[in-house]
Amino acid sequence: MMLAVREQADLRTYNSLGITEKAERLAEVGSDKELRLALDMARRNGWPVTVLGGGSNVVIAGPLRGLVVAMRSRGRKVLQRSAGSVLIEAEAGESWHDLVNWTLDLELFGLENLSLIPGTLGAAPVQNIGAYGVELQDVFHSLDALDRDSGEIRQFDRKACDFAYRESVFKRLPGRYVILRVRLQLRRQGSIRVDYAPLDRAWEATGLQRPDPRVVAALVCQIRRSKLPDPAQLGNAGSFFKNPLVTAHQLDALKTLYPGIPHYLQPDGRYKVAAGWLIEQSGWKGVREGNVGVHALQALVLVNHGGARGDDILSLAARIKEDVQHRFGLLLEMEPQRLG
Repeated sequence: MMLAVREQADLRTYNSLGITEKAERLAEVGSDKELRLALDMARRNGWPVTVLGGGSNVVIAGPLRGLVVAMRSRGRKVLQRSAGSVLIEAEAGESWHDLVNWTLDLELFGLENLSLIPGTLGAAPVQNIGAYGVELQDVFHSLDALDRDSGEIRQFDRKACDFAYRESVFKRLPGRYVILRVRLQLRRQGSIRVDYAPLDRAWEATGLQRPDPRVVAALVCQIRRSKLPDPAQLGNAGSFFKNPLVTAHQLDALKTLYPGIPHYLQPDGRYKVAAGWLIEQSGWKGVREGNVGVHALQALVLVNHGGARGDDILSLAARIKEDVQHRFGLLLEMEPQRLG
């Protein structure tokens, strides 16, 4: 079996920021067998390997040496049905938003708050993606991943993934595992989560009494589109910074100076502070510097107005971080991974 490998491949369409950089070599893989072929080829030749999903959570700051492997596996199915839940499985290369829509067609609850998040399914556990009060770990069952050290396929349950806020074992051990497929446990009936203010207001306006995941998903899409630019129109990586986590004591001190600071109680007793609010209060919302800028409608989003390099994005991010830390004493962390 031969695997197509392109040399000096343009990566602009392989990352949602639309950054133009070159991959020394690039292979698109659609199966476990093709992935093994790509990794074996890289090992024989001593090439470093970079694995890309949808490229929606990376900043490419320079050419990528060795071999870039783009995950393009497809397939989704129902594995098991019970009275209250359905276990589904899908391949890593599946579009996340398409998968959400498929589960809504099956009239399942669980993914509606995560609608319109860009990227592929395989990348979702790495970041433990989340939005509007729901995280992937809330519906996660298990996944299969190729261990590049041993060559074996290993199954991870929720505990083994060691999920945290925008964190997982896969993020802490970059390059060790390649996620192949993911299983999610979704509900056939139940409640909806609309406890984030914009979503709560939109749901109340519908006047509906029965929980309806399709309606929640439509509202989430409407809210996201009103705030977040379409990467096809304006390059971006979604939320660029994590929301800082603070203790109750830290929050009280911040509220003394900034009574309106948005904050959300977390299960561990800490509070999540809205990074977008911190950036906006620091005067960065809508700022443009040459080809890069901060989105005019959502300060949490850095954008490529066209022709920006990865270093341009990272330089702007560094200055925003420094300013927010100086003003509020809080350190912002980047969500996207730097490559190159």
